[in-house]
Amino acid sequence: MGRVGRTGASKGSGGLFSGRQRELKTLLADVERAGLDTIAGRPAARARVLLIAGRPGSGRSALAARLVDGLAGQYPGGVLRAGLTEPGGRAVPTEETARELLDSLGVASPPGADGDELSQLFRESLAGRRVLLLLDDAADAEQVDALLPDEPGCLLVVVGSGPLTGIPGVRPCTVGGLDPKAAIELLTAFTGSVRITVDPQAAESVAEECGGQPASLVMVGGWLAARPQASVADAVRRLRALPDDEEVPQALRPMSRAFRLVHGSLPTGAARLLRLLALAPAGIVDPQTASALGACSPEEAHGALEGYVALGVLHRRGEGLYGVPGALVPLMRALSEAHDKPGEVQLARARMLERAVRQLQSCRAATEPEGSPARTAVDSLPRSLRFPDVPAAADWLRIRRPGLLAAARLAVGDGELDTLARRLVAALVRALAAHRGTDAAAADLYGLHQLVLDVAERRGLHREAAAALLNLGDLDAETGRTEDALARYRAALDAGRAADDPYAISRAMESVGGAWQELDDWQRAADWYGRALARRQTRGERADEARLYGRLGTAHTYAGRYGEALRCWRASVAGYRRVGDLPAQARALSEAARVQEYAGRPEESLRTCREAVEWARQAGDVRLQAALRLRLADTLDRLGDPAAARLQRTGAERLLETADETGDGPAADGGPDPVDAVEPGEAPGNTGGLGGDEGEKEGSTYEIRSGARRE
Repeated sequence: MGRVGRTGASKGSGGLFSGRQRELKTLLADVERAGLDTIAGRPAARARVLLIAGRPGSGRSALAARLVDGLAGQYPGGVLRAGLTEPGGRAVPTEETARELLDSLGVASPPGADGDELSQLFRESLAGRRVLLLLDDAADAEQVDALLPDEPGCLLVVVGSGPLTGIPGVRPCTVGGLDPKAAIELLTAFTGSVRITVDPQAAESVAEECGGQPASLVMVGGWLAARPQASVADAVRRLRALPDDEEVPQALRPMSRAFRLVHGSLPTGAARLLRLLALAPAGIVDPQTASALGACSPEEAHGALEGYVALGVLHRRGEGLYGVPGALVPLMRALSEAHDKPGEVQLARARMLERAVRQLQSCRAATEPEGSPARTAVDSLPRSLRFPDVPAAADWLRIRRPGLLAAARLAVGDGELDTLARRLVAALVRALAAHRGTDAAAADLYGLHQLVLDVAERRGLHREAAAALLNLGDLDAETGRTEDALARYRAALDAGRAADDPYAISRAMESVGGAWQELDDWQRAADWYGRALARRQTRGERADEARLYGRLGTAHTYAGRYGEALRCWRASVAGYRRVGDLPAQARALSEAARVQEYAGRPEESLRTCREAVEWARQAGDVRLQAALRLRLADTLDRLGDPAAARLQRTGAERLLETADETGDGPAADGGPDPVDAVEPGEAPGNTGGLGGDEGEKEGSTYEIRSGARRE
């Protein structure tokens, strides 16, 4: 990823741009020209679409960026940019692009949503906005049509190689090579005017050898700039001496020769590192990544990257990042196959991924307190892998996030580095959760859990498959896809049984019960809660046993089985008493009082509620005590004692004022607030397997996420 943003600089070497005045004039005229709907007197149905078509290396992206920069002021809704093809040729799925565009707009996207849902949400988010959208390197018309705004006030600029068949009203602008004058001007920006003036014929020959392609001219210009003593004629001779690569299409051979000219002039180590940049995930590289690929220091890698920028084979992306031009990646790979042993390339990839794992571990450790085991372990890492504070770590994660997500996908897709891939995904999951929180990072986490599942199924790792399925099920449940969550939880149960993992089995059973409760099938919910309870009892897990009695009580309450519900809540109270959890005991008593009230036993409900208030007082939980006193006031009102009810409410208000003054927050035990608990017949809270247990086991690279639960 890393292809999306609200702003961005024009591509090219140092922002160089030459010629294309005719094309710019045509494009600007197309923006102003009335569409067919307007001419016919109909309102425009969708955004205007401009297509800049050309071959890779033709400067099509630079032209689009120049156009967008010039028009940006006319679109108060901002400029959105996205690349639809990653370096190396991977067409970016619609769901990935739409999710990143939504993130740029500040719109949260539901985790696990498909491309159709996300593209629809993106189009809806543009309603009433005047936005300029640039889609670079489109692979086909389908990619574009899915993201085409329905808002007529928007403008869509598309960069691609061919026509957008099937999208009506597209205004194309075809880009070829630069004319000789513009080509020589671009070359002069590197060489200076003297070398061009003394041999203008050689300059024309360079332009001809490069086919007028800006990318080729920039590389030859960079080669000449690095050699002040070389003449332009020297460059012509070198280019003509390079044989054509028969495997490269005819139109791309000038760029291939220019790249091989640059590559062949580099020292052995720098040439090797340049070839290995093809491994950079999503074409995003920084000094740390380059250092790992080239087995050199970050300082040496930074110097090499700056040198590549000067030679026109790398672009600056800002904030310490560099971009590998997508058109050059196939050429880098071809040279790597010719010069590098497969084992060496795989070792370089492993070093790159291992470096990412260590940086992510350091990034997460920055959120831990001083003296913690995680911070102590990070202190032994090189200074270049450590972060001075939490903001620095969070900023690094924000900037590197697209490349890290791409690295995780590539590591899993490789198939030969699965152990390293699992460690990378686990480290990325933990870092995202630590810095962004599980809710904000849910969309990214969903994709990462799916990657874990892919590796686990491929390698027969049943325990990790169970964890991934539970995590995916939790996210499905949170976004209302309860039936999908139920299927995930059932599969997790099978995987847990195959792994003989007691925790995963119990967690899956409880989650299946929660999903059935969401589907209002109280009998099945109670049945599965009962199974999970039996396993907890067998293993002597008293706190979980008390909690599951509460979940059973909730299911029975919804079903109107108040006698069974009351027995379960009493068992829950007894369980919490045994483990010494006074706040949970008070909450369970409050729920028992609620059931007694539903059963038509108000006097018993009043006594139980008062007992709950007393336990909350003993626990020192001021907010819980206030909430329970409000509950007690409601019960007194229903019993016809408004004076006593007022006293309870007054007391609750004083307790809340005290809590606000002292800064006491609500108890975080995962149970319901008695004031907000759901009445039978209303929609229940989300109980779809959002268990609060940490599933991390000793020696595991991956864990079951924890989430909120309502009893």
